[in-house]
Amino acid sequence: MSELSEVTCVVIVAEAIVEPRLLDDLVACGVRGWTLTPAQGQGPRNRGVSEIEGGSIRLDVLASDAVVDRIWQLLDSDYFHDYAVSAWSYPVRVMRTDRYR
Repeated sequence: MSELSEVTCVVIVAEAIVEPRLLDDLVACGVRGWTLTPAQGQGPRNRGVSEIEGGSIRLDVLASDAVVDRIWQLLDSDYFHDYAVSAWSYPVRVMRTDRYR
């Protein structure tokens, strides 16, 4: 059995209108892959994400610490202030770590 290594999972929930730009920006940060799904829920302002025109998406990204740092910088500078975007991260253990570096 291959060895498990630790990387970080970053989860980004955003209004769908930013999807093409966000994906391009994540690739520029060094992201090599992601999982994208439609999202539903309610935010801290009691506004359901389904009320946002076009709906919302959830992006799950597995990445190294260096890439994760670039993602946080990107979200802080280009997304959090102007769009309905939430994000969080947590450590995960994976095989085939080279896919996420």
